[in-house]
Amino acid sequence: MLLEARDLEVRYGSVRAVRGLSLQLAPGEIVAVLGANGAGKSSLLRALLGLTRAHAGKVAFDGNDVTRWSTSARVRAGLVLVPEGRRIVMGLTVQENLLMGAGQRRDSSAVQTEIEQVYQRFPNLAARRHASASVLSGGEQQMLAIGRALLAAPKLMMLDEPSLGLSPRLANEVLAHVRDLNRERGLTILLVEQNTQRALEIAHRAYLLELGQVLRQGPAAEFAADHSLLDAYLGRGQAAQRPTPAQLTT
Repeated sequence: MLLEARDLEVRYGSVRAVRGLSLQLAPGEIVAVLGANGAGKSSLLRALLGLTRAHAGKVAFDGNDVTRWSTSARVRAGLVLVPEGRRIVMGLTVQENLLMGAGQRRDSSAVQTEIEQVYQRFPNLAARRHASASVLSGGEQQMLAIGRALLAAPKLMMLDEPSLGLSPRLANEVLAHVRDLNRERGLTILLVEQNTQRALEIAHRAYLLELGQVLRQGPAAEFAADHSLLDAYLGRGQAAQRPTPAQLTT
């Protein structure tokens, strides 16, 4: 396994955001993490990267126990997050934002080659490489955030709500790029995404969270076919009856 989390626990004061959660990713997978608001999805990603301290549990990445590693050490090892809200630096140019992603690298010639590869993948960014990031559209900003993450040389890219705030067309475009990165580069991806249907279309497997716990895991196609489950837990309908945890494991 490329990534394995066992019995993770994250608390904010008396609130248990993640409760004994275990998760695995094999190399080359896209794994979707699903759940309603407050299910613990973002807290899980932050704990995996070390941005939020896990109060219990273990995180192993690429054969190493990284539970006590700093965030910067995990990034250097190839565990990279594209955060919710993109968090690009508006006062810097597109080029400067991309260079920020490579801040911990020393192979400058390879970095320049990879920047050109990002521009080939995202032509809109190439046309604005010397412009301020503030002039980019929401979709372009998300592409810049993904490009910046690629410059960190990820072995596993985690994306937190990459389509948030985008039109359906732009959301589909961004998620198509995520799928293509997996298909063309074999990049392993852990995806938290509000567009459940689209996430399940590109993912291989999925985990469903509620109140910080895994209620169900399995092939993405099985989740996509279970309309009552999606209606009950992910807000696609109001009349569905919520299945019990015992039913979810059958």
